[in-house]
Order: sequence, then C-alpha cells, then structure tokens
Amino acid sequence: MSLIKLFCDVDDFVKTITTWPDHRLLGHSNKPGPKPKLSASEIMTILIYFHMSRYRDFKTYYIQYVQRHLRSEFPQLVSYNRFVELMPLTLLPLCLYLSTQMGEVSGISFIDSTPLPVCHNRRIERHKVFAGLAARGKTSMGWFYGFKLHLVVNDQGELLAFYLSAGNMDDRKPVPKLTRRLFGKLFGDKGYISQPLFDQLMVQNVQLITGLRKNMKNRLLPLMDKLLLRKRAIIETINDQLKNISQIAHTRHRSTHNFLVNVIAGLIAYTHQPKKPALNLRNENLASLPALI
Repeated sequence: MSLIKLFCDVDDFVKTITTWPDHRLLGHSNKPGPKPKLSASEIMTILIYFHMSRYRDFKTYYIQYVQRHLRSEFPQLVSYNRFVELMPLTLLPLCLYLSTQMGEVSGISFIDSTPLPVCHNRRIERHKVFAGLAARGKTSMGWFYGFKLHLVVNDQGELLAFYLSAGNMDDRKPVPKLTRRLFGKLFGDKGYISQPLFDQLMVQNVQLITGLRKNMKNRLLPLMDKLLLRKRAIIETINDQLKNISQIAHTRHRSTHNFLVNVIAGLIAYTHQPKKPALNLRNENLASLPALI
C-alpha cells in the first residue's frame, strides 16, 4: 500500500471518531503546554508505515527516511524526541482502527501464540520498564521475559482476534475470549489440548482440533480435518512475518505505552499486506495435497 493511500484510509477513519463526544480518543486534553503540530492521522500513518518499510528500528526510520524524504508529505514534522512523546496519544485510535481491519470468519480458523521478549535473559533482574507486567515464560525455543501475543486467523491469513498477555500465561486461558465471534473449526497445536476447553468451545459452536500427544489414544478424524491440521503452519508463518517484517518484537522499549503502540501498528501493517499466507481450498487442488499415512 502506498503512503498516500494509507494516509487517506487512516484519515477517513479518524474523521469518523472525531464526531464522538469524548475527544480524548485522539489524545487531546486540557493540560497546559504545546499542542501537537502533527495531526492524529499523520502520527498514525508514520507509525504504521514504519512497519511496512523494512527498517529495523524506528529511530533510524524516522531520522534517515521520514525527516529526509517525507518533508513534503508531512510539512509539520517534529523532532524525533517530540514524536516519541506524541506516540502514546494514538494508542486508542490505533486500537479502534485495527478493529476495523479484521478479516471475515470463514468457519476455518487457526490459533497460536508467540513470545514477545522485552529484554535479554541476563538483564531480567535489572529490567524496570515492564516490572509487574511482564513475566518469565517458556516456549519450545527456551525461556524468555516479556509477553505473549495470541492470534487467531482464518484460512486466508486474515486476523480475526488477538490477545496480549504476560509471558507466563497458559495458552489455553484466553481462548474463550479470542473465539467469541467464531464458528466452525479451530485448529491449534498440542498446547491447546484440554477437555474442559473443548467442551466449552462446543457450546459456542466451535470445534477445537489439535494434534495428539504420544501418551494419548489415537482418534479418527475426517480426512479434511487431518489435511487442515497439517496446514496449521500458516499461523506460524504469520507470526514470523510479524516479527521479521513488521518488527513487532524488540528489546529497546522505554515505555509501556510505546510498546503497545508498536505492537498495534505492526498488526495494522500486516492487515494492509497485499499478499498474506493463505490456503487454497478449492476442490480441484485437494487432490494435490500429500497423502495421509
């Protein structure tokens, strides 16, 4: 998506929420001090565009790209330090905007979580920014200190729901909240195995399908369910793109609000990605899938 198209889309949305009676949604307040020169639409656009730019860190992106090459697009640009101060003002508008970019429920959904470390393991004892919020967690890759991002996507790679938790939260705990508007089948890894959770989701008209642990009895699954369970890597690919392309995970955060802004803006950037990891579920292509053993 081009910068101009992105700005127009964001600005159209911001104009809809400025009609709400509570103007604090845009970060405006009656506190004394200089008012932001940049509009909420401009700040949001710059933030989202960073996650589309392939720059590794925001400071380099803002100083070397925005300030040098986007002066004509943003004539009221402020210094980098001032922009960092303005970022938290857009947290709520970004969250509202993200809610408008979610995909359609198709009846085939995938769920997974990914760690978001906020510091190196050796610095946990000295870390102060997220004290009382972040926690130690463990994944298949080892221990980390930070948060978990829980995602639900459809078969076209579109975001359906997300949830941010402390790093030590059980992956199964936020599932009922993530699946409120879902129906059909939900595919997850072995970390979501739970009979009470399965029964609870069935009441919501959602069938949870997972792999089996080695000590579990084998069960019969329809052929289509087995094929789709093998395609669960789609959400792992999305997590990888969010981290390596959208840059939602790094350990340089100096405030909680700016950490949240970075995650939300990264998710928005992914929703605008023209080509997302997706499954082609047309009948003529099912025959080309690998045979089951």
